[in-house]
Amino acid sequence: MKYFFCSVLTTTLLCALTTRGDEPAKSDKKPAAKTRQVAAGDLKLNVPETWKQKPQAPGMRVAEFDVPPVGDDKEAGEFVVFFFGKTGAGGVQANIERWIGQVEEEGRKARILSGESTLGKYTLVDLSGAYNKTIGPPIAGKKKRLPDWRVINVAIETEGGPYYLKLDGPAKTIAAIEDDFRAAFGGKKESEKEQKAK
Repeated sequence: MKYFFCSVLTTTLLCALTTRGDEPAKSDKKPAAKTRQVAAGDLKLNVPETWKQKPQAPGMRVAEFDVPPVGDDKEAGEFVVFFFGKTGAGGVQANIERWIGQVEEEGRKARILSGESTLGKYTLVDLSGAYNKTIGPPIAGKKKRLPDWRVINVAIETEGGPYYLKLDGPAKTIAAIEDDFRAAFGGKKESEKEQKAK
């Protein structure tokens, strides 16, 4: 603690001031990204303005975005929304197993969470490791190995059927935009519950 002596005319006053605690606390939370609302099938998503939407291709991809890299990451990420109709693409558990299988077992980290968004109940599978990403149509069987990658898959239950969201990219980039991704579909990280892998 430092003390400063202040003199006012002939009267000497003792002023005890601390050098700590006088400045407002700084928040570590980054400001929310500026967003725009986009349609993905029947869903309305609020995505960051910096995510570049690609032209919609025919098929099950109802929306697709390039996600710019963050920091010293060189490769961009990708955000895709899939819809396979009212009955979906198999059960949630089958999809969880398939998603986990796309990341190599050695060094893989996986978390399964359940939550409720403004769009409906959801299951989120957060994966890190070496990702074998499908390139082009799945029937071609072409894959690209992406080390130190992170993939977040989300299955959202809606009245019109399940929607599947996939965000993937370099680990640092995904860590930086994870909150923006949840905000896009109204997810609430603080109320999610962790599930055990079966």
